[in-house]
Amino acid sequence: MAELWMPGAQKLAIGNTAPMDGGPAKAIAHITWDRNATAAKPVALVPYETLRDYFSKNSAGRQVAPHVLWDPFTGRVAQFFPATSRSLSLADKAGGTRTNRAGSVVLQVEALFFPYCKVDGKVYPKLTDTPCKGWAQLHAWVKSWGVPDAWPNGRPESCTRNASTWASKPGWYPHKGVPENDHDDPLSWPAFAVAPAAPKPTPKYEPFPGESFFMRNGAPAFGKESPIFTAMGRRLVAVGCGRYKVGPGPRLGQADVDSYEAWQRKCGYSGAAAKWPPGPTTWAKLQVPNV
Repeated sequence: MAELWMPGAQKLAIGNTAPMDGGPAKAIAHITWDRNATAAKPVALVPYETLRDYFSKNSAGRQVAPHVLWDPFTGRVAQFFPATSRSLSLADKAGGTRTNRAGSVVLQVEALFFPYCKVDGKVYPKLTDTPCKGWAQLHAWVKSWGVPDAWPNGRPESCTRNASTWASKPGWYPHKGVPENDHDDPLSWPAFAVAPAAPKPTPKYEPFPGESFFMRNGAPAFGKESPIFTAMGRRLVAVGCGRYKVGPGPRLGQADVDSYEAWQRKCGYSGAAAKWPPGPTTWAKLQVPNV
């Protein structure tokens, strides 16, 4: 179930909540851009605590607060509004679309960043150059509110302000891609975190190892040792085709050949088609347990 307050975030509820208008679930990507720097003149990043306190304690800051402030250098997150309330970081012109409320959620994320900021002596031209710590957790929380991994008006590097798309399509929107707004941020944004692939289940039955597994120089590979032969022999006994006096397995012997040929005849094969070695069709039908 989606959480009103992002797990792990510092909860700094500032009040002044208001309901959403409904519609496609959206997230808005911002950067704080609280300093202007250049490649020739980089500027030290503003401390996280300064922006956190601005949005939570300063009367002017509370009037433009997002849902969350995210520090991509440390992974710290502060949240000011619950997910189901509108926040206030978008321009919202009178008589136009209520941008801050235009969805079932409009989750606004301010990344603590400006181009060519300097942290610990290193200069970062783009947000995507930062460590982006905590992004996976932040993305997962936003996604839990039904915001899909999509940029309907385009990624931050190249986007439009298509009002029709904004009104009808869920997903992530750069501040630059929101109608009624004139900001250019965030300029870049990290890729959507990909969930690790689920481990492939172990096959229930041993896959066919190929005819060469059972042969040596054109004849049965007598004396070859493998747990597969033991499992195969036990299945042949179970289906009533076992010709064993001892065993079966683990070494391939004549009793294995005789038993498997009996199984192939039971499967409807005759003559040369019923002879050793096993084939993929009869092997699949025998259902040798995975070893």
